Amino acid sequence: MPLYAAYATNLDARQMSRRAPHSPLRGTGWLNGWRLTFGGEHLGWEGSLATVVEDEKHQVFVSLYDVAPMDEDGLDRWEGLQLGLYRKIRLRAQTLDGDIPVWTYVLNDYEGGLPAARYLGLIADAAESAGAPADYITELRHRPC
Repeated sequence: MPLYAAYATNLDARQMSRRAPHSPLRGTGWLNGWRLTFGGEHLGWEGSLATVVEDEKHQVFVSLYDVAPMDEDGLDRWEGLQLGLYRKIRLRAQTLDGDIPVWTYVLNDYEGGLPAARYLGLIADAAESAGAPADYITELRHRPC
């Protein structure tokens, strides 16, 4: 069984096709027991950076990509893995076909701070284009920023 990359914050398939051109979108799913949040406000961007944290009462909508080995290093660089901004973890995503093993990037910083309105809007727009449920998108669009 392949190990897919699960993206909660980069749901835009067009953007991913530029970052990882050999890694097709395979579908969507949910990270059960995880919550979308923000942190790393002091790292110098317009606001806090998106990440996921464990939280048994929540779930996060994700896009699932079959990442080709030739694209993985580029994605790691894009996410700042070598700088220590994010780390890569393995977990399971729930799909219509059952649970599958995935990896995702998690921020190496404390939760807290607010994202920029523009950044949050991009995440919400991408979630909508990826087919996230309306209530999930509404919650994203009404988050503080």
